[in-house]
Amino acid sequence: MKFMTKFLVHSFAVCLLLSASMLNGESKNMADYTLRIRIFSKDATTFYYMRNVQESKGDGRGDLFEGDGVIGVDFNYACGEKFKTSFAYETYPARWKKPGQVLTVLLPVFGKANNYFTCNFNTAVKDYAYTRHNGQLGPISPEKYKAWMAKYDYDPVHGKNTPRNLSAADKANENGPPPAVAAPPTTPPASAPATPPAPTQ
Repeated sequence: MKFMTKFLVHSFAVCLLLSASMLNGESKNMADYTLRIRIFSKDATTFYYMRNVQESKGDGRGDLFEGDGVIGVDFNYACGEKFKTSFAYETYPARWKKPGQVLTVLLPVFGKANNYFTCNFNTAVKDYAYTRHNGQLGPISPEKYKAWMAKYDYDPVHGKNTPRNLSAADKANENGPPPAVAAPPTTPPASAPATPPAPTQ
């Protein structure tokens, strides 16, 4: 009887572990994520219980790199952890769960090195990509974006995560507009010498 009880308890524990694995069943293996997403912006509302994050919900915009192509995506999400937007040209690993509709993104856990969690983004795929110009987000054709990538050797899908030999304008637009620079003071033109009056007769 005792053996049977122990067996049942052990079996129940195994079932609980398997259930937990299935609920969080997305792979954490980086090699399984062949796409990259650069997250430009997001709005978030975070819910806490006993000071622990329970859920973070919101929406955002980003560029999705797939193969040698790039497209813009709008997305909404409900994650079990908080995450940050991309810094400069940083990207996150991703893969399609439902092509064109649901994107699974592999994100780092705050304060825990080499720990990741997954979050599903419900996506609306655009026919253009996003770019930042003078601190503002705007559209750019995928063809122009790919030409820019080739020029600066930027291809995050294939491990080229940082553009090379960026122009000053591109560097300034990485994370917003450059600070305004005051114009140097101008020197007033020298006044012409006064013309002496004509002599009187």
